[in-house]
Amino acid sequence: MSRLEKLVLATNNPDKMKEMKAVFRIRGLIVLGLDNFPEVGEIEETGTTLLENSFLKAHAVHIITGLPAIADDTGLEVDALNGAPGVFSARYAGEKATYDDNVNKLLLDMRSVADDSRTARFRTVSSFTDGIRELWTEGIIEGEITREAIGAGGFGFDPVFKLLQNGKTFAEMTETEKNKISHRGIALRKMQELLKNTFKE
Repeated sequence: MSRLEKLVLATNNPDKMKEMKAVFRIRGLIVLGLDNFPEVGEIEETGTTLLENSFLKAHAVHIITGLPAIADDTGLEVDALNGAPGVFSARYAGEKATYDDNVNKLLLDMRSVADDSRTARFRTVSSFTDGIRELWTEGIIEGEITREAIGAGGFGFDPVFKLLQNGKTFAEMTETEKNKISHRGIALRKMQELLKNTFKE
């Protein structure tokens, strides 16, 4: 059994929390969300890269809770937009943007981009800190931006990101199907293996 007993997933986003809890499981480890620690509040993401933002959140949550913490940051990188929205994905249409606001802005910005130039990728960086050790992993999945929202599931840019490997948007897939192949799932499974190896008795 892992020497870790409790670990905090450092996100206030309920959709991201649900995905993280579905993927990240280590025997003997109690995984907590920030709903258990209202004193944490919102953590400002001031980093210029996904890695910086991920560690910024993990460090803040560890300092406040005193527990090991895992955080991640995810960006949608669109080639026709020179990698945008990238680190600004969650606030692409503004600081208070909804999922729909961001999707609509992306589709508008891509309206004149040809079908064969709509390539993009989701990139997730996951980080861990316990005050002594710092670890990070990355998950990437390739796709393309559709011309309209397709599917009723998922969140964020999921309805307009079509995977190259199966021709479906994330919003057309079940939670289980998505978690098996998604960028976040890849990064978290890598982290899970690192922690199993690092903290095994």
